[in-house]
Amino acid sequence: MLFLRSLLFNIAFYVNLAVLLILGLPTMFFGRLTIIRLAHYWGWSSLWLMDKICGTKVEFRGKENLLREGCIIAAKHQSAWETFALCTQLRDFTYILKRELTWLPLFGQYLLRADQIAIDRKSRSAALKQLVADARVALAEGRAIFIFPEGTRRPAGAPPQYKAGVAHLYGAEDAPCVPVALNSGLFWPRRKFMRYPGTIVIEFLPAIPPGLPVSEFLPKLQNAIEEASDRLIAEAIAEIPDLAKNLAPREAANVA
Repeated sequence: MLFLRSLLFNIAFYVNLAVLLILGLPTMFFGRLTIIRLAHYWGWSSLWLMDKICGTKVEFRGKENLLREGCIIAAKHQSAWETFALCTQLRDFTYILKRELTWLPLFGQYLLRADQIAIDRKSRSAALKQLVADARVALAEGRAIFIFPEGTRRPAGAPPQYKAGVAHLYGAEDAPCVPVALNSGLFWPRRKFMRYPGTIVIEFLPAIPPGLPVSEFLPKLQNAIEEASDRLIAEAIAEIPDLAKNLAPREAANVA
């Protein structure tokens, strides 16, 4: 049954995305915010499909910590799930993403038209300069900037590998940073087919104010995200012990 539900969801998820990409083509002629609204619909419809097909619900905690002005939102990245789930919570946003995503047919064009920030990770120095320049424009327009501080997806419970990009961005801009913890990797494991029932939790933590030294900011951010994510993972496994099999091997051994 789990396999069948996962199969049905994966088919429905990609069919839904393909239909939206095609039917939404006119949005490219009506400005960036129209594409953002389409992204909101994609996010909510994907969450609905996962709930109805897989029995996987979502709980957003700490929404009172979200800021109305331009800010940095630094999120744990365990799964593809948060890429569409997070955007449902902000009126306007910009993702920092790898340039290769803009090469995808249609999807990449939407990213470019919506002024998402695509970074060439092979050119580190130039990428950081571009990141700061583009982020400054987005923040001035009051947008939330989503960044995944580890740069790529990490399995639930894996040791953290935070990169300097988020600290560089924070140090260059006078903007608060909202840390985000989650446990999505237990339910939508990285590079795996299965989708597990239960409740995925995203928790928006209290904002780190602007102006801290970069050397103080990065450990503060990492500790906040990791401690909260570990708590959310433990909470989910306490409710559904079988989810422990989706932890990174070292963490799974610790839980056992």
